[in-house]
Amino acid sequence: MQLRYSFRLTPEPGQRTALARAFGCARVVFNDAVRARRDALAAGRPYPGVGELSKRLITQARHTPERAWLDGVSSVVLQQALRDAESAYSNFFASLKGDRPGPPIGEPRFKSRKDTRQSIRFTKNAKWKLDERGRLILPKIGPVKVNWSRTLPTTPSSVTVIKDSAGRYFASFVIDTDPQADAATMPDTDRAIGIDLGLAHFAVLSTGEKIDSPRFLRRAEKKLKMAQRNLSRKQKGSKNRDKARNKVARAHAAAADARNEFHHQLSTRLIRENQAIGVENLAVNGLARTRLAKSVHDAGWTQFVNMLEYKAARYGRTFVRIDRFEPTSQTCSTCGHRDGPKPLDVREWACSACGTLHDRDVNAAINVRTAAGLAAPACGAPVRPGTPVPAQREETGSHGIPTPTCAA
Repeated sequence: MQLRYSFRLTPEPGQRTALARAFGCARVVFNDAVRARRDALAAGRPYPGVGELSKRLITQARHTPERAWLDGVSSVVLQQALRDAESAYSNFFASLKGDRPGPPIGEPRFKSRKDTRQSIRFTKNAKWKLDERGRLILPKIGPVKVNWSRTLPTTPSSVTVIKDSAGRYFASFVIDTDPQADAATMPDTDRAIGIDLGLAHFAVLSTGEKIDSPRFLRRAEKKLKMAQRNLSRKQKGSKNRDKARNKVARAHAAAADARNEFHHQLSTRLIRENQAIGVENLAVNGLARTRLAKSVHDAGWTQFVNMLEYKAARYGRTFVRIDRFEPTSQTCSTCGHRDGPKPLDVREWACSACGTLHDRDVNAAINVRTAAGLAAPACGAPVRPGTPVPAQREETGSHGIPTPTCAA
């Protein structure tokens, strides 16, 4: 299984300039590849392959006056920009044919130098490494200070340097992990739970535990409102407007980081304490088009469920999604009688068949666990294996200075 370990970078002023140059060169090569594909389509010629584009847009272009500055960055960065363009077109054609799951995607577009998020990727042949002081040494950029928060379990296969909309720099390492070794670190348990996600409470467990919703965006609305109002007063194209835009981005990043930390801590605790977890497959896109859109986005259910899924696959736990049309809120978890739909303001109801008084959310969580086939303890229940999913998100972990022995 592949995981991404992300760490904050603190580049020096000269290194920021070198990174900006690398971001720009990668963007130009990507745009040149898109333009070459569009020109070939307009002329009725077949699309040029990666090898032809590499020779024309990188090797030969470096010897021309118009693109001589491409020689100032690592060739691996430029090659990876071509790979990104190739992947974008592959995904586009797969979406047109219906071979790619999810919503349809459009044709690759040109990247702008004003994009708030920039990234470059270094693979093993770029000869990047970590020195004895824990600094990340990048070709033609130099040793960059890394703010380590945990150790790297194995040698990374690649590193991606990212500059986000708030102007922060991150190094994202790709790590290959052993699921069997990871599963051995988890305590043995026979618990199985169902989770009902909501807005009043972020999650209600079949055990009766209710986890409050932190509502990070709602709590940051006042600060965001002032920052956005200040941004609207600045003249377009001015340096003051760019500073104001950065303040808005930092405020949004603070709320997103807090939400991400909350999701990681909660998902890790649930995975550690339970052998099997059942969750309802919610129609988040549909709910995001209602008057509850801001609260739905603020909750971040999709991110949380994806964390549960990949952590279950990593640590040998069972994860089951049940159908969104399962009547979990209409069925009595005691006798199984279906009492029909109820308005959202009804938080407690009594079963008309057996008379049991139910908490709406706890009853739904119990029905989620039952529908997932996890009603009995995991030691004797039909625990079904979850679908392995490559993990590509940051995960919280223990703090400590890593031993910089890995190199690529």
